[in-house]
Amino acid sequence: MSSLDDQARAIIRGNDRGGYTLPTRGLYPYQWNWDSAFAAWGFATFDNPRAWDELDTLMASQWDTGMVPHIIFHTPDPGYFPGPEIWRTGQTPPTSGITQPPVAATMARLVWEMDPEAGHDRMAALYPKLLAWHRWWHEVRCTHGPAAITHPWESGRDNCPDWDIGMAGVNGADAGPYERRDTGHVDPEMRPTKEDYDRYITMVNFGRNAGWDQAQVVADGPFLMADPGITFMLLRADEDLAVMGRALGHDVTELEGWAKALRDALPLIWNEELGAYDARDLRTGQFANVLGSGAFLAYLADAGNPTLDAQLMRVWDSVSYGIPSADPEAAIFNPRKYWRGPTWPVLNALLAVGLRDSGRTDLAERLRAETESLIRQHGFYEYFDPNDATPCGGADFTWTAAIWLTWAGQGAEADAVRGAA
Repeated sequence: MSSLDDQARAIIRGNDRGGYTLPTRGLYPYQWNWDSAFAAWGFATFDNPRAWDELDTLMASQWDTGMVPHIIFHTPDPGYFPGPEIWRTGQTPPTSGITQPPVAATMARLVWEMDPEAGHDRMAALYPKLLAWHRWWHEVRCTHGPAAITHPWESGRDNCPDWDIGMAGVNGADAGPYERRDTGHVDPEMRPTKEDYDRYITMVNFGRNAGWDQAQVVADGPFLMADPGITFMLLRADEDLAVMGRALGHDVTELEGWAKALRDALPLIWNEELGAYDARDLRTGQFANVLGSGAFLAYLADAGNPTLDAQLMRVWDSVSYGIPSADPEAAIFNPRKYWRGPTWPVLNALLAVGLRDSGRTDLAERLRAETESLIRQHGFYEYFDPNDATPCGGADFTWTAAIWLTWAGQGAEADAVRGAA
């Protein structure tokens, strides 16, 4: 068996806190929503019951409204900011007051399909909770058509250039004093700026002062943008949840209606001038005019087209490894700055699922091989410089280990190693 397989399992086990998994120690010391979903996928390759436990623990902190928060603060950790004392959501255990990309249904389907018999009852119990979360998304955040975010952190692509126009309208002067903790764990040059953080905290303060009333946050909050990435992940998750619902004997008419509504709304985020899907400020109607990796998640939802194909190949061929998180030909491109240029193995995996499902196996394999190369060279980092493979962000990262076990490490060479083991 490949030693990298052993390392990946050891990382996931090492970050396991009993029912939930940390993204990585130090930098991210709690349970993060979409990280947990990928952790479940990884666990399913060697511990199927533990995979379902991960999803159950995530959904156990679902709010009465149906929202699943982006952070669950199971155990206090003074090394992270902003912690539960800043969010003050009144939940038990404490949580943040915003959500994150709804990939849990897609990951649940992948886990279930790895062992349908063992997962049947677990999926049956999880289904109504996932359905309630999707209903929250559609009723609260899709009121303008595409899926909207009220904070860049909800996108999972925190400081990507897509959000610059919305961030410009947020007055960070009222953030108040605070002490960041992230820059003590990784190179500050790889993290969002102080000005960004002032605006992030201003948005958190607004939500807290509104009692986390989502209708008020959507109507009056300082930030509201249509997110192509969330839109495509939600559309795919709706369709995956419908597949599972049918298998469980449920009427999935509601899910089918949501998916159709989202697909019908896609023209609202197509920027003809950019030649791609684009983020849009819903307060002004203005496009971001930035080609980012969120646009390419269209392939996950079977929403590609020839114009986007040309953009994908142009951007991809401009770097050496994977899909960059921002256009390498744009002035804002920074190959090592969080979501402003690096390639993310976890996003590459989502894109590859879409490419594979649409029959574009050659592109899916190219993406897998390039991601495999990054991990073989440098290990299980959070993200990488797409030009020279420099590892960036957190080390021993759960979701990078998970996608190694499920996808990146599944090439012909890995199969030969396993066959010889």
